[in-house]
Amino acid sequence: MKVTVIGLGPGGGQDLTGRARAALECCDLIVGYTAYIDLVKPEFPHKEVLSTGMRREVDRCRAAVEAALTGRDVAVVCSGDAGVYGMAGLIYEVAQEYDPIEIEVVPGITAACGGAALLGAPLTHDFAVISLSDLLTPWEKIEQRLRAAAQADFVICLYNPASKSRPDYLARACGILLRHKSPDTVCGTVRNVGRAGEESAILTLGQLRDTPVDMFTTVFVGNSQTKVIGGKMVTPRGYLQRGE
Repeated sequence: MKVTVIGLGPGGGQDLTGRARAALECCDLIVGYTAYIDLVKPEFPHKEVLSTGMRREVDRCRAAVEAALTGRDVAVVCSGDAGVYGMAGLIYEVAQEYDPIEIEVVPGITAACGGAALLGAPLTHDFAVISLSDLLTPWEKIEQRLRAAAQADFVICLYNPASKSRPDYLARACGILLRHKSPDTVCGTVRNVGRAGEESAILTLGQLRDTPVDMFTTVFVGNSQTKVIGGKMVTPRGYLQRGE
């Protein structure tokens, strides 16, 4: 009776860790959002799968726990890392309603790390990860977090920067950040991390405000020390600056 919550990495496939692959090979049933099931099906064609559409997260987790209670080893798959905007926390919450089962979380490469590697090294110093989706978090609280991170001069990684229902959220976020950061602050965008059509760009915070993005885009806003080195976005940790 076990549920293993597995992060597939930003695109699955090449970014799937060895530990995640081994866990998928050992499970009896794979549960997940339809798009994520489609990522693992080609590599595990003989596994039984259970998928649901968007906004059915609680249903998926209940189904996984209930299947585990019948004695099955169940894998719940998420994009990126299961503990970063993933299903790990919800599995623990839902499992409280049932008899005890074993729960294991297998980490994956989150979009912040996958995207950072494409851009260069923007996260070498302290950084904050903030989702701009207000589906589960009020926009007022998101504003507070943006303001605090900007005032503290964190590098900021933005998830879910825009969607069809909220196309202007990145522009609104940039407006808040520009009150505390220079318009020349080095920024980066990465789209489709680890998937077909992967692309990245480096630009300034002033330019970012009017840049079109979507739910497949991860946005990076540098701190006051972030610079462009050899065409890459780099945030120094300070090793050279401290002297020898």
